[in-house]
Amino acid sequence: MAVPKRKMSRSNTRARRSQWKTTATALTTCPNCKGQKLSHTACPTCGTYKGRQYAEALRTEHAG
Repeated sequence: MAVPKRKMSRSNTRARRSQWKTTATALTTCPNCKGQKLSHTACPTCGTYKGRQYAEALRTEHAG
C-alpha cells in the first residue's frame, strides 16, 4: 500500500481541494406544462415524461 513519505502541508492540501467544485444542475423545460425539470426524468409538476403520464404530480402550482 502506498504511504506518503512526508506530511502534506495545510496550504498544499487546501490548494488541492480548492478545485473540488460543484456545478449547478441543468434544468430543461417540460414540453407539456412548460415547467422546469431535470433532464431524462418525469416532470415533478405534471408527472409526464416523453408524452406519457407516469406518476401523480409531486409538486403543485398554488395560486395563493
